[in-house]
Amino acid sequence: MSQLAHQIGSLLFCPDCGTLLNLPRDEEHQVACEQCGHLEPASSYENIEIVTRSHPEAFPSALLQKRKTQTKVHEGEDALLKVTEKCPSCGHMEAFSKEMQLRSADEGSTILYTCVKCRHGWRVNN
Repeated sequence: MSQLAHQIGSLLFCPDCGTLLNLPRDEEHQVACEQCGHLEPASSYENIEIVTRSHPEAFPSALLQKRKTQTKVHEGEDALLKVTEKCPSCGHMEAFSKEMQLRSADEGSTILYTCVKCRHGWRVNN
């Protein structure tokens, strides 16, 4: 007597050569293996119960994904670098600096300075 196909999930494989068997067509009573010709009864495909489980984090929603990848931009003095630069207004030697690309991409960046003492602001184009 011939062996029945090996089942993995909802897929059936030929017991002789291991080839994936096609689904039976309407009114077909047997499925022939395309490699070795093994005949598998169509009834082998009946009553196959598949149970799958996914971890809650396996397929996060778009909102959950957005929350996880969101980056925070901190504005204010905490985000600025304190550098030694002379203020043109009061002469103080400390200023906060921030580099930005305000001109076209092939131009240099612009450095914005704010005096620590008098809050005077100026910029320098690189």
